[in-house]
Amino acid sequence: MNLSEIETFLMIVKTKNITKTAENLFLSQPTVSHRLKSLENELEVKLIARKKGYKQIELTTQGEEFIPIAERWVSIWQEMQRLKDSQEKLYLTIACTDTLNSAILFDLYRDMLDEEEQIMNLHIKTHYSYEVYGLLERHDIDLGFVYHHLQFKNIVAEPVLKEKMYLVQAEETELKKPVIHTDELDLEREIFVSWEANYQIWHDEWVSKGERPRIQVDTFELLFHLLAKEQMWAIAPISVVDRIRSLRPVYVSEIGNQIQPPERVTYKIKHKYPNEAALKAVQVFEDRLDRYLQGRDWGYVGQ
Repeated sequence: MNLSEIETFLMIVKTKNITKTAENLFLSQPTVSHRLKSLENELEVKLIARKKGYKQIELTTQGEEFIPIAERWVSIWQEMQRLKDSQEKLYLTIACTDTLNSAILFDLYRDMLDEEEQIMNLHIKTHYSYEVYGLLERHDIDLGFVYHHLQFKNIVAEPVLKEKMYLVQAEETELKKPVIHTDELDLEREIFVSWEANYQIWHDEWVSKGERPRIQVDTFELLFHLLAKEQMWAIAPISVVDRIRSLRPVYVSEIGNQIQPPERVTYKIKHKYPNEAALKAVQVFEDRLDRYLQGRDWGYVGQ
């Protein structure tokens, strides 16, 4: 039993299809079938039910029972690799949403790169919030940062930021006021970002009023570049606003609506049963993160 066989089995579990598994792993279908057969021979059990004429694969009872074993096997293999590679250095894999990486954590990453004593190797991943939960649950990452608090049995979520929302406009805007009601704005010029579910609800009721936004983006880079166009505007949390105006002049106003947009909450998520090999790296990063966020006026709520 080897890593490639286990990873192939777990991909089959995910896709329920040999063809899709082969495509996702950049393998041929015969290679996928060979790996699965080899794994079944070693275990002396059938993991999938092979039915002619059915494209979607069904797991046997033993196949279902083998899933958590395979996931633990991969996790142990990863810890072994870290143990082999690590001496004094720490290794940490984290995952965040795009704007978290680009706006909130960017300067922290840069500060860590500039340190004379390089004690940590960082692997930084960018995913949607729901994907980060899945990665953490499978021990593919050690630490995650998300905007949505989802219920997962083995994941603990802790708020670290509660950010006020602001109106940010291209510098050449004609509407320059310290406080602006969204009714004063041209909805055709909005660059919409769905920061999280509660914000989406507020926006639907008080800004778009049921109309679909003309343009919606989900990355910091797109938001940043589109805001360069004359008269364009967006609503964004203070960390994103600060990051944008550190790169280009923009006009920032408070939102004058009686019902204010909900604060954007950033959660730090960790596994209840973390990889032992990453515990020290997680602690070091958390300490650095706390000091970093305390020095910014973004609504830090950490301990």
